[in-house]
Amino acid sequence: MKKVTFLLISVFISAFCIAQNTEEKKQINIIHGANFTKDEVEFPGASIFSKDEKQVQFEHEGADLFCDIAIYYQKENRLKAVGNVRLKQGDSVQLTSGKVDYDGNLKLAKAWDDVLLKNTDMTLMTDTLRFDRVNQEAYYKDFGTVIDSANTLTSEIGKYFMELKKYQFLDSVHIKNKEYTLDSEQLDYYTSSKNAYMYGPSTIRGKTYTIYCERGFYDTKIESGYGIKNTKIDYNNRVIEGDSVYFNKAQEFASATNNIIVTDTVNDGVIKAHYAEVFKAKDSLFATKKAVSIALMEKDSLFIHGDTLMVTGPPEERTLRAFHNAKFFKTDLSGKCDSIHSEQKTGITQLIRNPVLWNGENQMTGDSIHLISDLKTEKLDSLKVLENAFVISLDSISQTGYNQAKGKDLFGQFEDNALKIIDLVKNTEVIYYMYDDDDELIGINKTICSAIRITMANNEIENLTFTTDPDGDIFPDFELPENSRKLKGFIWRGDERILTKDDIFDEDDLNVKLVSIRGIDNPIDIDAEEEERNKNEGDPVNVSPNNKATQPKKTNSSKKQQ
Repeated sequence: MKKVTFLLISVFISAFCIAQNTEEKKQINIIHGANFTKDEVEFPGASIFSKDEKQVQFEHEGADLFCDIAIYYQKENRLKAVGNVRLKQGDSVQLTSGKVDYDGNLKLAKAWDDVLLKNTDMTLMTDTLRFDRVNQEAYYKDFGTVIDSANTLTSEIGKYFMELKKYQFLDSVHIKNKEYTLDSEQLDYYTSSKNAYMYGPSTIRGKTYTIYCERGFYDTKIESGYGIKNTKIDYNNRVIEGDSVYFNKAQEFASATNNIIVTDTVNDGVIKAHYAEVFKAKDSLFATKKAVSIALMEKDSLFIHGDTLMVTGPPEERTLRAFHNAKFFKTDLSGKCDSIHSEQKTGITQLIRNPVLWNGENQMTGDSIHLISDLKTEKLDSLKVLENAFVISLDSISQTGYNQAKGKDLFGQFEDNALKIIDLVKNTEVIYYMYDDDDELIGINKTICSAIRITMANNEIENLTFTTDPDGDIFPDFELPENSRKLKGFIWRGDERILTKDDIFDEDDLNVKLVSIRGIDNPIDIDAEEEERNKNEGDPVNVSPNNKATQPKKTNSSKKQQ
């Protein structure tokens, strides 16, 4: 009984396998054979069909093949088609060529000699094409051209995924459009959406911009996209670099996230930050998250920092605003205040609200401070401290007393970017520690007059000149009590002094958390992203790699422009 049961099972399995094998390998059907011959010498085992008034026609699992001559190997379930070959699959795909080899068991066609593959979205031209009907994929290895309603695409190697309507191009990929060109090492292109995903060195050249990246996305219909690896955009006299850079031509907008460098190619200025926006129409730049402006001043760099930086105006009339916790540093000059306003056209840089300026060891304060540059040489020309001007420096010998001078206003003169002359005017007072050549204290000079001129050398006080009815004396050290050694309004802010370019950043700047950008460390599921993007088509918000939507911040930017 067990033997009979085993035999029945074996017969059933064999029958199932034969049926399954037959199902998997359906025979090629002859629809119109026309003229029939055989040639056992050249084509042993083959049936040869040639056209009459109609072409020879075969059918195989939903596909029809037409040709002038067919060499059909029925036993092997394959054929060779020659002359005006057409392979049609449904209503959407049609392949034409001079010759086709078709394997019915593998459902694989090899076409060559002026190959043309058409569907509703595009036309592919190449010399040799392989068409895998099982996986619905077509691919070429010896250069091909794809034309759709928007673009002409060429590459050395290409693969077409029919169900996804997606091309994968490799080696010397080029897209030509009347508005731009795109060159890439590897590119995925969806024929329905006209979206391109780039891998490896890629360059897009538009009429008003150039984009380089080594991984990114580009919507070829509206000229919008992003890069997430070694991205650089040359945009309206600015070069924008960052971990993630987004661009939209229609909105004339670009933004960048994480490790950003924006270079002003006209003025040789640089903005560094972890988030920035550029509005081309308004010729403006907004930057935040450890934002710093770097400008070259006579072989020395000027660093300006604020919680937020705004740069507006055409190249020859740039205006820089740094607001909230603003600081600046150059080798012999530094300062801080609530906000900084610098105009290229006038050469005036204003330190606004609670400003303090350090020139070497000298601390200067007042209600407002203006630094004026020479417009021709771009060197520092002069200095103004308006209302409640106060100059303080720690006595370099005793390290306990403070040299002080105050007045209503202060006016300074620079030579070769170094402060040489300081004039204090109106209700001026001074306290100054005087020493002999052996650094022995002579006494403490305490004088009141109408004006004081201080001559500087190497950022230190070299000489004091009192004008208009000076009234004062030199007091021996023991005769001047401690409470008389500081002028009214004295505030020493030495612990706030900015000594290096890194001091312009506070703890919040140094601990800023960078946005997580999808695709840099882990590959993006491009097919899933394309599906999500198509769901949102028509929405002005663009899918970005920053785990959030990206669009111009119109509300914030309008405030910044005021």
